[in-house]
Amino acid sequence: MHVELVVPALLAARAGAPALELLLARGRRERLPPATLEDWLAAAFGLAGPLPAGALTAHALGEQAAEGRWLRADPVHLRADRDVVLLLPGACFEIAREEADALCAELNRLYAGELSLHAFTAEAWCLRADSAIAADARPALDVAGREGGARLPDKRLRALLAEMQMALYQHAVNTAREARGAPVVNGVWLWGAGALPAAATVPWHSLSAADPAALGLAKLAGVRHRAPGEGASEWLERAPEDGRHLVLLDLLRAAAALGDGEALARGLATLEARWFASLLSALRAGRVGMITVHVPDAGLRAETMRGDLRRFWRRRQPLARYGITPA
Repeated sequence: MHVELVVPALLAARAGAPALELLLARGRRERLPPATLEDWLAAAFGLAGPLPAGALTAHALGEQAAEGRWLRADPVHLRADRDVVLLLPGACFEIAREEADALCAELNRLYAGELSLHAFTAEAWCLRADSAIAADARPALDVAGREGGARLPDKRLRALLAEMQMALYQHAVNTAREARGAPVVNGVWLWGAGALPAAATVPWHSLSAADPAALGLAKLAGVRHRAPGEGASEWLERAPEDGRHLVLLDLLRAAAALGDGEALARGLATLEARWFASLLSALRAGRVGMITVHVPDAGLRAETMRGDLRRFWRRRQPLARYGITPA
């Protein structure tokens, strides 16, 4: 079996991870052009253009993604700071599912017949409209802490977003959140516009991910897809004996977006205990034949086979040794 891990922001963590460090040291490393996770996924699945995350998210969760125009409209917290508005993605703070449902229901009430909002998860919302909406923006996690404002050439859409911000801020959900000191959900971030691709092709036999756009790609390509589960031990119990399998572990990107070193260290420790150490043991035991680690934002790919572990002269190095070049 060949297990491939995609771990965005992996090298942003400045902490020890012995199993991961050993895999990187003993394997064959390749430098590639840095890329965002979304651009990496689009290229990996053979798409010609940017990732249409809205349509793929809808497709993953059973909506008629080929009908209407879809884009992601993820919940965010917008905060004024001097003369700019800073953005905090919903993935960086806790939103309850019932809160997301209530906020989307309010927006759907206001804009009935014009558009509809769907909270596929608490942090992943989609907007469906009958006409095309241009939103040339990167995912909210890629612009966290920077000036907010999706690039929308249509003044009507800018006005629509301003109206949505007012409606969200005045909602009882946000009144309660503000009272307990939690960030209010006072905006949506538009990105990932585009039609559902006709097809996608991949070399993998399965994809494991929590990200709905990635699951939509796997569904489009006709390969098995599921959530990663609690860790590699559980994952291996359900995995076949052979084949090539992709696992997306997007646990660090939110902490990296905020520059939160402590959260990065905790996330890396979780990945080390639940994934890297278990997979290294499986590689030594022959249950896994090869492990590939992809770090798209750092432009790094490392492949390690069982025989590579005998390269005792290639000693472990801190993750900082491999550097990081932001995409």
